[in-house]
Amino acid sequence: MSTCSTVSRDLDEPIAGTAPAARTWLLVEQPGPWGAKALTSSHLDPTLGRALEAAAKGTGVRIALIRRPGRHADCGAPTRRRVYAAHTTPGNTWLHGATLTDPRRLLDLDFPALGRGDSRTFDTALQGDRHTGDPLVLVCTNGKRDRCCALLGRPLAAELAASGTEGVWEVTHLGGHRFSPTLLVLPHGYAYGRVGAHSVKEILRNAREGRIVTEGCRGNSAWERPGQAAELAVRTAVGEDAADSLSVVRTDGAAPRWEVTVAHTDGRHWRVTVAQGASLPPRPESCGASVLGSPARLEVTAVRELTITAALAG
Repeated sequence: MSTCSTVSRDLDEPIAGTAPAARTWLLVEQPGPWGAKALTSSHLDPTLGRALEAAAKGTGVRIALIRRPGRHADCGAPTRRRVYAAHTTPGNTWLHGATLTDPRRLLDLDFPALGRGDSRTFDTALQGDRHTGDPLVLVCTNGKRDRCCALLGRPLAAELAASGTEGVWEVTHLGGHRFSPTLLVLPHGYAYGRVGAHSVKEILRNAREGRIVTEGCRGNSAWERPGQAAELAVRTAVGEDAADSLSVVRTDGAAPRWEVTVAHTDGRHWRVTVAQGASLPPRPESCGASVLGSPARLEVTAVRELTITAALAG
């Protein structure tokens, strides 16, 4: 059976620069079935879901539902649910958690402040605190959006959980179905695709030590897609794996060509040229697509380290 993920893999479609973009993630535990638009098609009150969507719009906050791996019986609303917020911008990465009995309290959050990376609104509104356990690994499993996420994501999440890996959750949507199984690691916000359980364990082992694995990496959700591709290219070029070492400080241009400036905490800067092309031949961008498409692909064509003078001038 051909799926969008098998076609993408067979055609060796590059995955760098395909991560979902969000400076801050708000994750709400919601067991049971999920529809394609889970915030308004699950056991979460759809009126609340619409209100949360409206509150988060334009703030840099992305909301997703999460649930523990395993069978998802239709058991109604939980009496207690976990909620997490994570900010992914280097230099201010954090992950906080809370337990709620009434999800309507989420509307007490200051979403613009949350998007700016201010964790105080989460802690004050929800009596939250810093997460001190292992990194979270969120595996996309929502088959109502794309069957690849269920066919490939659910077995991966179950295998990780069965092996004793901590912090594993299923998540409603990370985009890029054709790169399934896809996952996001928090707090640093790097997304991955086409990975197996062994690779995920290596990714998490490094994440616990504040290091980033670039193999299979789609990019850091803190940046828009050209920045994601540029930052990964610099990591690869200079062998840098420290999580908070690199930042995208400037992006000039527009599709199909950008000049992205990437800065290191030690003062070094690079100018990275990113070009956008079309993935050929046409292929299904998702299993539910009725027509074939040519999804955009980002390719880094140059990585140039800048002199101090050029960096300051930029």
